[in-house]
Amino acid sequence: MSENELGRFLRGRREAVTPAEAGLPTGPRRRTPGLRRSELAMLAGVSVEYVTRLEQGRDRRPSASVLSALAEVLGLGMAERIHLYRLTKAAEPGFSCGAESTTPTRTVRSPVRALLDQLEPAAAVLVNRLGELLAWTRGFERLVGPVGMLEGSPASMVRYVFADERARTAFPDWGRVADDQVAALKDGPFRADPHLARLADELTVTAGAGFTEREASVSGPPRVSGVLRMVHPGLSGELRLAYETLELPVDDDQRLLVYLPADGATAAGLAALASAGERLRAV
Repeated sequence: MSENELGRFLRGRREAVTPAEAGLPTGPRRRTPGLRRSELAMLAGVSVEYVTRLEQGRDRRPSASVLSALAEVLGLGMAERIHLYRLTKAAEPGFSCGAESTTPTRTVRSPVRALLDQLEPAAAVLVNRLGELLAWTRGFERLVGPVGMLEGSPASMVRYVFADERARTAFPDWGRVADDQVAALKDGPFRADPHLARLADELTVTAGAGFTEREASVSGPPRVSGVLRMVHPGLSGELRLAYETLELPVDDDQRLLVYLPADGATAAGLAALASAGERLRAV
C-alpha cells in the first residue's frame, strides 16, 4: 500500500510513452520502457532531480505550469489531466475540495429521481463516491438483484465486487470490473479523504490481496464508458451491456450509470426480464 498516487501515476504514464510518440529520435533497442526521466525532464523543461522527487513522492505539489508541461509531454487526455490535478490537490495544507472533504452524500434530489423514472426500462443506478447504490430503476433491479448486488445496507457496488463471491460468477471479466472500482475510488484524494480511507481499510481486511494489489497498481481515471459482460441466473448465455457514466453537479457528489444492450441477444434478454417482471407485478 502506498500513498504516493501522484508519483505512481506519473511514472506509469512516462513508461507508457515511447520516444517516438514524444517526438524524440529512435535509437537502438533499449531496456528502459517508455521515456527516461532525463528525457521527460528535458521535454517538460524541468530538472531530472525534480522529476525524480515527484515520482518518489518527495514533492507532491508541482505548480500548474509544471503539471501542464508534464501532461503535454505525456500525451494526457482531458480525463487524465483532471485526474492529475485532483491528485495534487490532496497534498495541499488544510485540504478541502468541496464535497470530497464532506460526508458522502446519500440524499437523492427529486429531479434526479424523476430522471431515473424517465430512464425506465433501462438499467440505471445512482452511485456516490464510496460506491454506494442510492437509487435505481426497476430495470437495474431486474438486472443485478438476482446476483445479490442490492443486498446490504446500504447496497454497495464496490463491496459486492470485492467481498461477495457471487461477483466473480456474475462478471466474467471480474478483474477488469475490480480495476474499474479501484480506479473510481482513487479518482481524487483517496486516502486523504477519511471516508474513503476507512472503506479502503475495510476492503484490505475483507478482500485481501484482491483489493490491495489493485490499490498498489491501478492508476489513472476510471473508464466512463465501455461494454460490461454479465451472467444473469435467469438467462442463458452472457449479457453485453454498453455503459455510460453521467457526472452530476459537484455538490451532489454522485454519478449516474446507465446500462444499455450492446447487441441484439442482450436486448432480447433484457426484454424477457422486463416481461417476467411485469407478470410478477401483475400477480
